[in-house]
Amino acid sequence: MMQESINSEDLVMEDLNPTFLFTWKGTRQKDRDEATFHSHDHLEMAFILSGEGKYRFEDGICPVKEGDLLILNPGVKHQALACPEAETPTTEFFVGVMDLQIGKLPANTLPVPGGGHILHTSGELRQKLFRICSAMEAENAVCRQGRYFMLKSYLMQMLLLVIREQCEPVEHTGGYAFESVNKKYVVEQIVNYFEDHYNEKVSLDQIAENMYLSPFYISKIFKSETGDTPIRHLINIRLEKAKELLEDGCAESIQEVAASVGYDDAYHFSKLFKKHYGMTPSQARKKR
Repeated sequence: MMQESINSEDLVMEDLNPTFLFTWKGTRQKDRDEATFHSHDHLEMAFILSGEGKYRFEDGICPVKEGDLLILNPGVKHQALACPEAETPTTEFFVGVMDLQIGKLPANTLPVPGGGHILHTSGELRQKLFRICSAMEAENAVCRQGRYFMLKSYLMQMLLLVIREQCEPVEHTGGYAFESVNKKYVVEQIVNYFEDHYNEKVSLDQIAENMYLSPFYISKIFKSETGDTPIRHLINIRLEKAKELLEDGCAESIQEVAASVGYDDAYHFSKLFKKHYGMTPSQARKKR
């Protein structure tokens, strides 16, 4: 059910200068509760990158799933609960914040429609949050000049997106929402990428980041459209290209063939080739 938006007059910001505290990314164990039912004196946001789970709050237990943003304001007691029935456990991206003042709200408090704890995101907002979390994770992984300020800039984007979503609801007039994204188009883009880059190191995480979708979502729709996983499809393309090279006599060695289709390890390549075609690369070469 749609909640009424926060009154934008209460959220006037003369200055926005929060302190970035931390980021943390992790996957919950679906058969184990979080250790304690606890709260913080700072604001904590947790974006569900993939999977599904459950959270306990003082006013009840709430399900969470990919695309949900938990807004854990100071003093809000919470606990991630075991969810053994979940097909995939939650992978969450946490961000800690202090020194936040938004309009007339208490310090370090971010509004949630209806006074709840979870903002269910979709469409452009969801894609932007995925992109910001990915950028923060990448920035946090390296110690470069200005790292703190870069992370703070991403944090401010995240906060502003959440506030704007609640103060300035805009009816979608076109484009694809995350839930209704054209699956065939996504799969075609991935297949085309594989065809062009099969001889390089290919990361599903990188593809997902570039498309502003989650790796879990990409794998799910790729399997539903093709009956195969993205990685298995990439392997098949590589092996087909390798067979062509062997049959055409375009390579001098098995190692050269393996490297030409993206494998550094010729032994691993040979095992995949034999499993797929029922013969070794050397036998395939002799058949030409």
